[in-house]
Amino acid sequence: MEAVGIIEMFGFVCAIKAADAAAKAADVKVIAIDSNKPANAEKEEVPLIMCVKVQGSVSAVEAAVAAASETARNCTGLIQAHVIPRPTEDAEKMALRSSVGRDRLGHIKNNA
Repeated sequence: MEAVGIIEMFGFVCAIKAADAAAKAADVKVIAIDSNKPANAEKEEVPLIMCVKVQGSVSAVEAAVAAASETARNCTGLIQAHVIPRPTEDAEKMALRSSVGRDRLGHIKNNA
């Protein structure tokens, strides 16, 4: 099992920048970029929360998460970042799920 890194931030552009920084910082695979639409998003103006997930060796994921976190902090703001060195099978399955493309079920691999 490979380590999983999760970086949460505000905004789509920031998520793309953070994913780019993570991929350039270390030998990791970007496994998902998720968006989180809060329940009251229809009625109130709320910021879009995005999550970038990466996978690789523990040291590579730590370096990638650090780079992505710094990018997010300097862009629109870092919410949270975490590295799971040895995820359980269930945790890894959840990390592979993606909300992007949910309107087209099956559009993204592992998006059930």
